[in-house]
Amino acid sequence: MTRLETDYLVIGAGALAMGFVESILEHSDAHVTIIDRHAKPGGHWNVSYPFVTLHQPSATYGLNSVDLGDDRIDASGPNAGMYELATGTQVRDYFDRAMREKFLPTGRVSYHPMSDYCGNGAAKDGEAHGFASILDGTETTVTVRRKVVDGRAFTASVPATHTRKFEVADGVRITTPGKLPQVWVGQEGEDYAPPSRYVILGAGKTAMDVGVWLMQMGVSPDKIGWVRPRETWMINRLSTQPGTKHVAHTVDWQLAQMRAAKDATSADEIFLALEERGHMLRFDRDILPTKFVFPTISEGEVEQLRRIEDVIRIGRLSRIEPGKMIGQDGEAECPQDTLFVDCTASAASPRPPEPIWQEGRIVPQLLQVPLVSLSATIIGFIEAQYGTDAEKNAVAVPCTITATPGDYPAAMMGNAMNRMLWSQQKPIQDFLAKARLDPGTRIMAAMAGADDATKAAAMQIREATMAAVPNLQKLSLEQRARNEA
Repeated sequence: MTRLETDYLVIGAGALAMGFVESILEHSDAHVTIIDRHAKPGGHWNVSYPFVTLHQPSATYGLNSVDLGDDRIDASGPNAGMYELATGTQVRDYFDRAMREKFLPTGRVSYHPMSDYCGNGAAKDGEAHGFASILDGTETTVTVRRKVVDGRAFTASVPATHTRKFEVADGVRITTPGKLPQVWVGQEGEDYAPPSRYVILGAGKTAMDVGVWLMQMGVSPDKIGWVRPRETWMINRLSTQPGTKHVAHTVDWQLAQMRAAKDATSADEIFLALEERGHMLRFDRDILPTKFVFPTISEGEVEQLRRIEDVIRIGRLSRIEPGKMIGQDGEAECPQDTLFVDCTASAASPRPPEPIWQEGRIVPQLLQVPLVSLSATIIGFIEAQYGTDAEKNAVAVPCTITATPGDYPAAMMGNAMNRMLWSQQKPIQDFLAKARLDPGTRIMAAMAGADDATKAAAMQIREATMAAVPNLQKLSLEQRARNEA
């Protein structure tokens, strides 16, 4: 049995783990051992569907020291006029190159793909941990000198790996987004016939991507149905743009959130106010959404998806039979040869926040919702630069991951409180001032070309945030009481 020693044993090689490791390598002399079930770095991107892209501009994602994408503005399509969205292929290549060209050459990273972790998730008193090769079962023990970094708390569920929560009868044609572009493979010949109808299952961003892709491939919206158990609020991608061109809208997004939160009597009021400012979107203005997980979308995509008029409202699916869908709130008929596209996986399951630094263990979580990459790099920096676990936890409080609009005030408050904490920590302030992943840094860089009105608005963000915090606390406590009732 092989035996290794390391300072940090990192479970996983997705964006969160890679961002943490990058900061550890840059700000300490520690050794890191990374184990991951996938064959290459990138986490869930390794099993994502072929036409997936980032939801937000490439500038907001990845590692702090390595640019993602070409800083290019799209000239056509529903994202026209906004910064590029890296494709899944580009993201996978980005993390693979980072591992090969940045991490491994340091001599302080030991990387073990296709491996399963065996242990209790915490380094205590020099206790040995282990991992086993998925391919041949070879076991390796690891003595961890400092911490186990447990990335499993933020594992994403994707269509290719999740387990369906509804029954599918024999004879029903069903696929996942990942297999949709190859749905014809193995079925060529006289017996193959395209489905007369496609039905998208799910109300999340994956379902939206599938709808847009089908229409881009030439499928008429009249041939598409969409089972949407709930309506969702979506962030207008225009509000997340870096650079001078859109800085006025980006600044207004930051300011409008806090102004809406200051006097709102409910989370719904916040969303409605942001919708009026052009920052939040929804498909049907006659229905108040009950879902919000920070999806980001363009107005062009929303316009395309509104062309799908057959929205099937039967609640969550219980069972699909040939020619019939059975939901918790009703039933709906469909052609016998309908091809269902299962988009019901959740990107991340909401879970109660827990301290990031624990005995022998680090549990990376979001410090700025929904910015995974920024949160990861800050956690790594704090680990490398601060002393005790108590000191670290005092400057990095995990934020609430939203599931409903009612969770939004708690997420906003978490973001604001961490910013206030960091504003009193010079090491973190200096770090963020050079961080390409920090929206605040990007806004400051873009302000040089902004007009006077935008500069004046930017100066009001801090004051508006301070004014909004008391009401955000009130709304958050009310939502917690509802959740616990």
